[in-house]
Amino acid sequence: MSALSHTTSYYAASANDKRIRPALEGQVQADVCIIGAGFTGLSTALHLSEQGFKVVVLEATRIGFGASGRNGGQIVHSYSRDIDFIERHYGQETGKAMGAMAFEGGKIIRRLVKDYGIQCDLKDGGIFAACNGKQFKELQEKKALWEKHGHPDLELLSESEVRSYIGTSRYEGALLDKSGGHFHPLNLVLGEAQAVESMGGVIYEGSPAVKVEEGEKVKVHTPKGCVTANFIVVAGNAYLGDLIPKLQAQAMPCGTQVITTEPLSEAQQRDLLPQDQCVEDCNYLLDYYRLSGDGRLIYGGGVTYGAREPGKIESLIVPKMLKTFPHLKETKVDFAWTGNFLLTLMRLPQFGRVGANANIYYAQGYSGHGVTCSHLAGKVLSDAIQGQAERYDIFASLPQYPFPGGRMMRIPYTAMGAFYYNLRDKLGI
Repeated sequence: MSALSHTTSYYAASANDKRIRPALEGQVQADVCIIGAGFTGLSTALHLSEQGFKVVVLEATRIGFGASGRNGGQIVHSYSRDIDFIERHYGQETGKAMGAMAFEGGKIIRRLVKDYGIQCDLKDGGIFAACNGKQFKELQEKKALWEKHGHPDLELLSESEVRSYIGTSRYEGALLDKSGGHFHPLNLVLGEAQAVESMGGVIYEGSPAVKVEEGEKVKVHTPKGCVTANFIVVAGNAYLGDLIPKLQAQAMPCGTQVITTEPLSEAQQRDLLPQDQCVEDCNYLLDYYRLSGDGRLIYGGGVTYGAREPGKIESLIVPKMLKTFPHLKETKVDFAWTGNFLLTLMRLPQFGRVGANANIYYAQGYSGHGVTCSHLAGKVLSDAIQGQAERYDIFASLPQYPFPGGRMMRIPYTAMGAFYYNLRDKLGI
């Protein structure tokens, strides 16, 4: 595998656009330089390009190389900590403001797919599945909470009703979100890249940012070039590395694993997911799954802390899949991969500005809810750069805490927490 290769995922094998963009060489000018060609970076680039900004995007490897091109491909609303948590910890005003934005990311995705004709197998409908009575009660509370904040497309499903959506006896109930959905994430991010390019934006692959120079005009250096811009947007998330030390200290990369089966017959597909909707369960270390556009089961779950690469992904995920769908025992797994998301201590995204001139913006740390929140981030980042920073500053006002004990202790502390919550999941408490 070359340095510019995607991971060995089903998404990479079925990508619509396999072109490699050239690396940056020499000096270029831009209104905005964006570091990272994932959902955050490209949503920002696209929203800015639509307003006439000259945008340059620097990608260390390939477009969608990180979480944006490896995730479960599900439209799941709100944040990793829901709106009630935000209200309790940061006040009703902040909760109301973030609640008003909690369902916007999915709408942005659908708007971009429609406006730019992006082919990414977008399908409607998502399900939160309760593994026990306690979780089903929490889903009832979630329904009331989301409806309070203006999201009406929800339906509670009884244990018997779930069977018409999911071919398993594992669940005691579910919440159907009709405005949820699923799609091919790498094809979405590649489609967004093409949309940026269609409006004059330039994306350089194989161009890692190695140094940022602050100033009234900011400069981003790569191994063979430099971008001078009025603003920088740092959107490297779990793959940023040491470029901005402050950002690395405030969050931790975590890995999740995904497998994809061989293509299933139409009868098998109807047996597993008769309504062709995506599912995630309500456990802390949750399982998530859906059917691909060509009829494979994509199944993910588990967490490895500190972005370690698990030796055998199949050995971690296949038992989870078989617990849900035992009749897939003889089904072949064609693809298995892992990818990193960025976890924050409070499990809320981190937005802010760095530098004496406050012209270096960042958004990171979606803590497992990055698909929709990253698209929202691109919109509010774009607005902030244009001088409409009210919504951006709502996120930026949230406290950002380092992990206790610094970089050395954040992995063991978080792993101990995961063990505790996993035990609670198993005991149903």
